[in-house]
Amino acid sequence: MVIINFISKIFNILYQFLDSFSFLILAAIGLAIIFGMMGVINLAHGEFIMLGAYITTLSSLAGVPIPLAILVGSIGVGIYGFIVDKLIIRHLYGRPLDSVVATWGISLIMSQGMLIIMGPSLQGLSTPLGSFSVGGINYSTYRLILAITACLLLVLLYWIFMHTRFGLHSRATMQNEEIARSLGVNTNRMYTLTFVLGSMFAGLTGGLFSFTMTIGPTFGAGFLMESFVTVLVGGGNPLIGTVMSGATLGVVHSILSYVFGTFIGRVGLLIGAILFIRLWPTGFSGLIDRMVLKVRRTDG
Repeated sequence: MVIINFISKIFNILYQFLDSFSFLILAAIGLAIIFGMMGVINLAHGEFIMLGAYITTLSSLAGVPIPLAILVGSIGVGIYGFIVDKLIIRHLYGRPLDSVVATWGISLIMSQGMLIIMGPSLQGLSTPLGSFSVGGINYSTYRLILAITACLLLVLLYWIFMHTRFGLHSRATMQNEEIARSLGVNTNRMYTLTFVLGSMFAGLTGGLFSFTMTIGPTFGAGFLMESFVTVLVGGGNPLIGTVMSGATLGVVHSILSYVFGTFIGRVGLLIGAILFIRLWPTGFSGLIDRMVLKVRRTDG
């Protein structure tokens, strides 16, 4: 009995970590791409997630299979992101403060517009795949699938940026836009594609979590704080920084939530992020860059 209880507690902590990790990664991945590659602070990120949840839910209610409905939501938000970039964001490249004001306005328009069109709430869908039991405690199978999905998306993102022509041009543009442009890279097109990619990931996040939360115009507000905290702690690199930030903050949130409850877990998440940013303002990305540079100087 003692061994069973011990295994149950360990699994409970592991499950909460995977749940926190998947939430932080999925919430932040689209924002990290846009901020890391473009320097644009998208305050409408939560509303992009909300739009993906609406499209996915409406598609599923219309009879579209769940995986295809999630894909439709992601593509739909990607198309919307393309339109927003062409009309507004493209005029704000290199102007982060202006992008804050503009995207904040977009977020208000989207949330209030959705409230007028769809009302305060939308008929939701039950969480698929049921549950399983460990030590007498029931766990959602779908949330484990979300953790696996988050890991697969990180692998996909790594492959896109490290093994494709788009990824090469994106990294070149991020490191030095002027040199990349002088070598023939269409940097404006790279920015547009990056914003579309980030929007698609936001829509995918909304679609994935639409089965676990109440759908309404404020749906995205539950993701905004965690996504920004994860991106700030991660730093400018959307690959390494986001993974390390999500894992570290996931450990903090899961342990505090297990011991003291969900509220203290969120408070601890914010305090941990504040302390980390105070000690290392450039986040995990800057910390790793300094460590690599120090090792190279030592070897040299």
